[in-house]
Amino acid sequence: MSLIVRRDPRLAHIQRNRLHSQHALSLPEFAGLGVIGMGPTGLLRRSPHQLGNIGPNGIKRIDRLLKGQAHSGHRERHTSVDAILVEQRPLYSVSEPDFYVVAVLDLIGGRVSSHDQDMLGLAQLLANESRAADVVGAVLAVAFGELKQTQQELGLMGIDRLLHLGSGEDGGLEYSGFSPELRLAALILVAQQYQPNYVLFANNVYGGGDLGRRYAARKQIRPAIGVIGLQGDGVLCRAAAGLSEFHRNALSLVMLVEPECADAVSETCHEAITVSLEYGPDIKPQIKDLGDVAVDPASIPLAEAEFILSGGNGVTDWPLFHRTASRLGATEGASRVAVDDGFMPRSAQVGASGTWVNARVYLAVGISGAVQHLQGMTQCDKVIAINTDISCDMMKRAALSVVGDSSKVMSALLALLELQQNEVLDEAG
Repeated sequence: MSLIVRRDPRLAHIQRNRLHSQHALSLPEFAGLGVIGMGPTGLLRRSPHQLGNIGPNGIKRIDRLLKGQAHSGHRERHTSVDAILVEQRPLYSVSEPDFYVVAVLDLIGGRVSSHDQDMLGLAQLLANESRAADVVGAVLAVAFGELKQTQQELGLMGIDRLLHLGSGEDGGLEYSGFSPELRLAALILVAQQYQPNYVLFANNVYGGGDLGRRYAARKQIRPAIGVIGLQGDGVLCRAAAGLSEFHRNALSLVMLVEPECADAVSETCHEAITVSLEYGPDIKPQIKDLGDVAVDPASIPLAEAEFILSGGNGVTDWPLFHRTASRLGATEGASRVAVDDGFMPRSAQVGASGTWVNARVYLAVGISGAVQHLQGMTQCDKVIAINTDISCDMMKRAALSVVGDSSKVMSALLALLELQQNEVLDEAG
């Protein structure tokens, strides 16, 4: 027998592509968690008996992110995936960093987005670029407003130090909502206290792009905008509305980075030690955030919607589908089959031949998952699938899968929403 280690190029491709539907299950730390090997064609083989659980109503739930349970011969059931990753990843500790790389998180909905995780991956590359010269940096993440994730979760994302400036509930300053003046003043103090070598912002419409430009103007620094990766001694940037790229010969103190500018941290666990400012900003903001304005989800374009309920060929009761979308406050989407059959308008079609969406939550009801449809929802953060076919592509792509009839599941969901509303009314009255 040959002792040559054979490399599977397809498996290597899946492990490099974090958007692939089988990426999580191909990682070494998930070995044994439902993955039973690789078939002769190179496809990963999974045992459906090792994933999921039967709910109280008899519907099988499959948690693809393994948040609900994980089962491996020597591990107990109901072990969280974060505990497994902490156990298997080596701890990377920086006790006395020589310099800092500041990453300003957007925290969409109080959680670190995939764009933020890419930025943290780039920050770790910058922090470790001088390791050969015995100069070690640390990534300092600055979080404004509500933060829903634990220190353990943040450590898995590559955060060495965490500066959390809260929402003012403890009598402090109010950083939540639209507060560019206060956030800018706080970042100026961060720069004075930690003297970072680089400051990174996520270049998007959620606040990072605006705040990064304000910070660069205040510091009188020419920022690197549209950074898509490191190249040589400089950075590669995107320009002309994404139609062209150019190389910037030197790194900038301020960088506004694009999604997938670097691979998210996946091999090490970091400490995410909480730090604080020596003193708070002395400023009286002139802008007051009056809160979010309630809008009709049906009026939100699919490309801008954060929560989408999408129906396909498996939906047999479309009035029930519309009622469910209304009660959930979700924007309605559809597969091409549902549109061609006349159940939904052409403007609601999701996919390569329809609208490309980047919702935070994408709930697919009765959609098997054609290639064109999966392409259109590639950038969605969390995908939930309801289908009777456990082996369809949408169930493989989903983070949480519910095996059952679409009408029964939507009816049960409406009943739960009604019960929750009644409990809230009873407490208020």
